[in-house]
Amino acid sequence: MEAVKVEVATLEELPVQTGRVVKLNGREIAVFRLSSGEVRAVENRCPHKGGPLAEGIVSGEYVFCPLHDWKIDLKDGQVQAPDTGCVTTYKVDVIGNKVYISM
Repeated sequence: MEAVKVEVATLEELPVQTGRVVKLNGREIAVFRLSSGEVRAVENRCPHKGGPLAEGIVSGEYVFCPLHDWKIDLKDGQVQAPDTGCVTTYKVDVIGNKVYISM
C-alpha cells in the first residue's frame, strides 16, 4: 500500500526550533522546523508520561519533553539514555514551500 502525502503547512507557518501540532487521521503529530532547515515529524506524545512534545525545547536534532526533560531524537524517534523508549516518526517531504507528511 502506497503512503499518502498530506499537506500540513507551509515553511513560513513553521517557526524555526518551535513545534506545531497537526491532526491527521485522529493522531496528533508534532512538526518541527530545525535550525538546519530540515523538517521532522513525530507523534506528539512522550512515551514516559504522555507529555506534549510540540511544546518541548528543540536543540539540534532533538526535542526535550516539557514534562520531565526526556531527550528524543527527531530522526528516529529514539529516547536517549539513560531513559528508554521511542515515538513514531513520520516521513516529511518539502516541495517548494509546502510541507507534506506521509501517512
